[in-house]
Amino acid sequence: MSAQTLAFASHIHHVHHAARGEAPWVRWSLTAIALLFLALFLLMPLALVFVQAFAKGWETYVSALADPMALAAIELTLLVTLIAVPLNTVFGVAAAWAIAKFEFPGKNLLTTLIDLPFSVSPVVSGLIYVLLFGMQGWLGPWLHEHDIKLIFAVPGIVLATLFVTVPFVARELIPLMQAQGNDEEEAALVLGASGWQTFRHVTLPNIRWGLLYGVILCNARAMGEFGAVSVVSGHIRGATNTIPLHVEILYNEYNSAAAFAVASLLAMLALVTLALKSALEWRLARQIDAAKDEE
Repeated sequence: MSAQTLAFASHIHHVHHAARGEAPWVRWSLTAIALLFLALFLLMPLALVFVQAFAKGWETYVSALADPMALAAIELTLLVTLIAVPLNTVFGVAAAWAIAKFEFPGKNLLTTLIDLPFSVSPVVSGLIYVLLFGMQGWLGPWLHEHDIKLIFAVPGIVLATLFVTVPFVARELIPLMQAQGNDEEEAALVLGASGWQTFRHVTLPNIRWGLLYGVILCNARAMGEFGAVSVVSGHIRGATNTIPLHVEILYNEYNSAAAFAVASLLAMLALVTLALKSALEWRLARQIDAAKDEE
């Protein structure tokens, strides 16, 4: 554990103790407001999803999930996620390594571009792909001549998902790698380790929890993305509908029981993501405490 990370943890520890010095009514009031907000805007809607999903019984719930169109949407969502998450993981690690460890022209531009999906609406990003690769787009006629279909097909959905999930892994790793510095990697290289050995045995163990955290967030966003995918998919049932798009179609058809049944899959994904996130934060806190005890 690096000295910078320990210093940051110590700072948080002091701030936490300082917060305990507040008057009891301040602490209780802030806690009550936070809990009330969470109950009204998070827990109640989440509970409502499961209540509505099972409103017409278990058989209706299972039937909605076993529907061929629902199974096709689940399969497509998993396929897109299995493509987008590993690619963005590789990109995130490479980008974070370059930004944190090296100085090069365009470094600030690369950092800005990584944050671009956070500032651009997903719908706008989907429209950009349509303007580029659609039949009336810049490259559309050429793609049509060569029988390459991106828009209203799985490749377009993958591209849109890649765009909106680009920042998650990189943004988790960049500050972590910057805080750790280059001392350990430089020592490994001096001792004769190759670049791959240095990454595998020095860098990767130091960033593994941040990497897993970024992958979890990237995975959740990939499965739940709606705006960009909606624009490029064409809403073709059984072919280009992901889980969120299938939920929208069912709800628009007033089949609310089936819509909430399929939506409960995304809700369960959110709960699993939250559990994994909490587990990683707990593990990281234990690692920091253990490192402080060793000093």
